[in-house]
Amino acid sequence: MDEAGVDVCFCLREGMMDISGGTISLSTNQFMIDQIAPYPDRMYLEAMVGPILRRGVDNAIWELEHLVTNYDARLCKVYQPEDSGPLDDPGMWPFYEKACDLDITLTVHTGMSYVCPQPSSHTHPDRLDRILLDFPELRLVAYHMGWPHTEELIGLAAKHENLFLSLSGIVGWYERSPYRGYHAIGTALQWVEPHKIVMGHDLPFVDMKRIVDWVRELQIPEELRRQYGYPEITSEMRAGFLGKNLAALTGIEPTKRTR
Repeated sequence: MDEAGVDVCFCLREGMMDISGGTISLSTNQFMIDQIAPYPDRMYLEAMVGPILRRGVDNAIWELEHLVTNYDARLCKVYQPEDSGPLDDPGMWPFYEKACDLDITLTVHTGMSYVCPQPSSHTHPDRLDRILLDFPELRLVAYHMGWPHTEELIGLAAKHENLFLSLSGIVGWYERSPYRGYHAIGTALQWVEPHKIVMGHDLPFVDMKRIVDWVRELQIPEELRRQYGYPEITSEMRAGFLGKNLAALTGIEPTKRTR
C-alpha cells in the first residue's frame, strides 16, 4: 500500500463455498479481523455474511450486527451467485431493512457470475431496481460496473440516488484495454455525478500500484470527448474516484496515512 500510495483499504473474506461442496468458505470474517488488527488506521473490515438465504436471513442479520457493533465494519458485501436466490428475492428484504437500520453501505457483485455452477441471473443489474424502489435510503455500491451490462447499471445509477458504481475487478481490464475504460467511465459521467464512481481493486496485490497509477493519470482522450461528448476528467474527479467518494460513504477521514 505504501509503495502504491494507498492510505486505506477494505479487506474482505472470500466465500466460494462451491469448491467445498457448500460446506465451508475459503476464509472467514474472523480471519480478516485478525489480519487487519495490526493496522487499525489503514485497513478496515468489509464484512461478508452470506450466503444469506442459504444460511438463514436471521443468522446473517445477527452476524452483520455483531460485526458492525464490535468490529467497526463499514461495508458489507452481498455475493448472491453462491446463494439460493437472486438479489431481489423477497427473502432478502429483512436483510436490506437491517442494513438501513445499521446505516451500513452494502457492496454488491453485479453482472456476470464468472464460475460454474453459479448463475449469472442472480446478479443482473436489473435486480437492483426493485430493491431500491422499496429501500430508497439503502446505499448500494455495484461492483465490477455490472459487466457485461454496464450501460444498464449506469442507467439505474442515474435513476436511484443511492446506487454507486465501483471499478472493482474491472479496473484491471480498463488499464490494459484503456479505450474500454474511457468509454465506460465517460458514459457513466454523462449520466451520474462524479461522486457516484468509486475505486475498487479486487486484484492481486502486485497489480495495485499499476492500477492506482492509471486512475491517478486518467484522462479521456480529446478525440473521444469530441466524438462522444464525454467530459474532461478533472483532478477533483480523480481524487474522488481514488478514495474521497468511498470515504464519504463509509465515514472515513481522507487523510494521508502512507509512510
